Amino acid sequence: MQIDLSELSSVRGMKKTVSTTIEKEEIRFNGSVYAFYGPSSVSLELEHSKDGIVMVTGTASFQLSIPCDRCLEPVHVPFSLKLEQTINTSASEEERIQALDAQPFIQGHLLDTDLLVCDELVVNMPVKVLCRPDCKGICPKCGCSRNIRDCGCDLFEPDPRMSAIRDLFQSSFDSSGKGKK
Repeated sequence: MQIDLSELSSVRGMKKTVSTTIEKEEIRFNGSVYAFYGPSSVSLELEHSKDGIVMVTGTASFQLSIPCDRCLEPVHVPFSLKLEQTINTSASEEERIQALDAQPFIQGHLLDTDLLVCDELVVNMPVKVLCRPDCKGICPKCGCSRNIRDCGCDLFEPDPRMSAIRDLFQSSFDSSGKGKK
């Protein structure tokens, strides 16, 4: 949803309350795409505090479908974000860039609530997502989910750095298993 800030930024002390939902279906983050899942809500309070400065405060609640870091099964992760932004509506796009205050959710006098929420979400993305604490992940040999069944693959891989020592031990024993004299 886009909110026009032109009327709000012209009257000092004016307040506006907005309740909406997230209209985006997905978010792109670190080369991955995550889908919004289920209902969402965004509640904002906008207040013109002084000379073109609009204070935006509010909350956003929603769920994202994020794959488990071990088995790749989708996990519905709930988010409850607190939103706080200060927007200088009198500043031009060039002035914002020079001040290192890039705000992608502002286009002229329009505030894009979806981009505002996504901007805050990027800061609050979890580092690791698991479907359950004891997730066994997927088998690196055959790719089956070890949460569903044990595939029986032999996962032992000898350390290649130890090959010289292994060869030394193997050469010191003859084929009968007895050491050389």
